[in-house]
Amino acid sequence: MNGKVLTREDALKVREGLRVAGKRLVFTNGCFDILHVGHVRYLAVARALGDVLLVAINSDRAVRELKGANRPVMNERERAEMLAALSAVDYVTIFDEDSPRKLIGELVPDVLVKGGDYQLDEIHGREEVERAGGRVLALPLTEGASTTGIIERIKNSAAS
Repeated sequence: MNGKVLTREDALKVREGLRVAGKRLVFTNGCFDILHVGHVRYLAVARALGDVLLVAINSDRAVRELKGANRPVMNERERAEMLAALSAVDYVTIFDEDSPRKLIGELVPDVLVKGGDYQLDEIHGREEVERAGGRVLALPLTEGASTTGIIERIKNSAAS
């Protein structure tokens, strides 16, 4: 796999190196099942908030738990590789828990971001990041760009 795709242990080592170097880590997470323009725009804005952007993606098992038996469309290795290919993304890691809270608590990023479909009090890991003096932000979404919407459009076009 791509050198930008890290195990959890390697992500923690990278984080420690960033602390030593005085660099700001931006963290976001999600399924990122079918990569679309909304993801690309969101990740570019997130990356601009610090020195390094780490994207944590839900494992295939966790996506099925969250989204249902027919998801993910793309497996976790493919999703990680596609995200790693984006210039805005410095690193990608995969987590298997239902929530990223434990990983966020281990990494304690300087900036934690999620999409604007989340209220700040709904963002997992917010307390840990804010307690350490970090920032938590909900970034605006791109209107009409969603994986679920793309899947529905494909289903509708296949049915007609």
